[in-house]
Amino acid sequence: MTAPRVLIVEDDLTILRGLCDNFNFDGYEVHTAIDGRQGLEMAVAISPDVILLDIMLPSLNGFEVCRELRARQVNSTIIILTAKGQEDDIIRGLELGADDYVTKPFRIKEVLARARAFLRRRSHPVGDRIAFGPFELDRSAKRLRRGDTNIELTTKEFGVLEYMATRAGRALTRNELLDAVWGRFVIVSDRSVDRCITTLRSKIEDDPRHPHWIETVRDVGYRFQDDPHF
Repeated sequence: MTAPRVLIVEDDLTILRGLCDNFNFDGYEVHTAIDGRQGLEMAVAISPDVILLDIMLPSLNGFEVCRELRARQVNSTIIILTAKGQEDDIIRGLELGADDYVTKPFRIKEVLARARAFLRRRSHPVGDRIAFGPFELDRSAKRLRRGDTNIELTTKEFGVLEYMATRAGRALTRNELLDAVWGRFVIVSDRSVDRCITTLRSKIEDDPRHPHWIETVRDVGYRFQDDPHF
C-alpha cells in the first residue's frame, strides 16, 4: 500500500520539525518547503494528498499559494495554518479553496486527525446516496430518510445539507453556502444561512443545542462532520 504523501509548507523550523516527526511516525511520505514559491513548485510537481500551508510565508504568502494551486487544478486537501484569532485570514483562505484550517498553537494530534479524516473521505467517492448515522440522503430523489421515515426538508434545507454532506469535514463559510444554495446573484444576508441551519438541525440533530452533524465554526461558518473516528 502506498504511503499517503503530505507537503508541509512552514517557515518556523520548530513547528516544521514537530510536524515532520509526527507525520513520519504516522506513516506518511513527508515533503517540506520553507517558503511559498518552493511550496507551490513542490505541490505541482508531487501532487501530495495533503498540504499543510502556513499563511505567513516568504516569497509567496499562503493565500497566493492556495489561489495558484486551485487555478492549476491541484486538488490536494489544503489545511491552512493560521494565528489564533485571525478569522478574516481563515475566511479568506477558505474562500480561495482551502479545505480546512487549524490555529496556532495547535495540538499535533488534531492536525493528524484532520488529515486522516480527509484521506478516508477521499478514498470513498461521494455517490447519489450519502449515509450518515441513521440517515440516508438520496441526492437524485431529493429525499432524506431516517430508517423508513421521510424527513421533510425545504428546498433550501436540502440544498444546504447536500452541499455540506458532499464536502464533509470542510469548514464552509456562510458566503460559500449562500453562493452555492441561494445563488451568487441573489441578495440575502448571512442570517439566511443561520436560520436555515437552525431549522435543519431541528430535523436531524438529537439535541440541536449540542449538534453532532452540523458544527458551528466560530466566526467562520459551519462544518458537516460525518466521521465517527474524528
